[in-house]
Amino acid sequence: MNEQNILIVRCGEVALKGMNKPYFEKMLADRIKGNLKEFGGGISVKRQEGLIFVRADKELDIKAIIKQVSKVFGVASISQAVEAPSDIEAIGEEAVKYMMNLIEEKGVQTFKVEGKRADKTFPVKSPEIGRVIGAAVLKGCKVLKVNVHEPDVLLHVDVRSDRTYIYDAKIQGFGGLPLGTNGKGMVLLSGGIDSPVAAWMMAKRGMLIEAVHFHSYPYTSPRAQEKVEDLARIVASYCGRFKMHCVNLLPIQEQIVQNCPEEETTIHVRMFMMRIAERIARDNGCMMLITGENLGQVASQTAEALVVTDSAVSMPVMRPLIAMDKTDIMDKAQEIGTFETSIQPYEDCCTVFLPKHPTTKPKLEKILEAESVLDIEGLVEAAVKAKEVINIFPE
Repeated sequence: MNEQNILIVRCGEVALKGMNKPYFEKMLADRIKGNLKEFGGGISVKRQEGLIFVRADKELDIKAIIKQVSKVFGVASISQAVEAPSDIEAIGEEAVKYMMNLIEEKGVQTFKVEGKRADKTFPVKSPEIGRVIGAAVLKGCKVLKVNVHEPDVLLHVDVRSDRTYIYDAKIQGFGGLPLGTNGKGMVLLSGGIDSPVAAWMMAKRGMLIEAVHFHSYPYTSPRAQEKVEDLARIVASYCGRFKMHCVNLLPIQEQIVQNCPEEETTIHVRMFMMRIAERIARDNGCMMLITGENLGQVASQTAEALVVTDSAVSMPVMRPLIAMDKTDIMDKAQEIGTFETSIQPYEDCCTVFLPKHPTTKPKLEKILEAESVLDIEGLVEAAVKAKEVINIFPE
């Protein structure tokens, strides 16, 4: 009966999209197919009755397949299932085989059956399905007992129009929306903890991303940039390949240090980062900038400082981490796999020419006056022209 491994993929928020639901389901199915390309032709992905079914040849590594599917944004949960004809006796026989395997593999002793009749023409109603299949399992698996409150296994029986699916576990996905359903943004990607998480969070909402990374070579080392590339590859394992634009900020930093008040250095540098990122974003079809800034975390992220830096650009700036606690950001970094790379002790451009006492409450008028001696347009143009583009592929 079950010549292939079967995965039931549930769609999360996609199910709430009303008239646009087919579009989102198709995007999600396409993303799942894309994430499973490495497994070759032994996999099929099909939309059916509000679910997505993944069928994989038995010789393929089903655990690796589940891991790849779980990384697809829009996936709420996944269950490995077996199927049977939608006939109550055939369902009972398959349920007995399923539970016998669990007894052998996991030593389960108690169970409960939860029936669901998606096909309303099926003659047995949902509550009765649970009772009938439960009785069949008790008869076929003598060692088992029913426990309706805390069973070792909650056996799901999902009756659909042509087939019935039997499963127990639900593996949680990340949810969100399929990539490509919400435009494209440019993330300012550093080697720290925050910006990779910010990129991941915006991608989870369906946004395609590109990245711009600033360095200060030779003050910052090639290994520091390699660290950022490593982080980018981890992010790409969730959102697919993307371009990372690498910009040497050192010539601009030197001009700022020579011509602007020391305590304002960080703000001026940040404003140039935003200007350069916006220029690159517009050249690459991005709708907005994305940063890992968190309110009050450092001197350049006070409310006053953020207002000043935003004045440097006209493009919207998304800050998905703005109100999160640092511990929550670190937990998310650990969950998505970027944390251990982020904490590697390599310098970044923000540590170069760092003022001893940076201003925390900059005044826009004063900042603009200080910048008036700089050739802002020329510096931005030179930085963009000299950038290097790296294609980032999933690790």
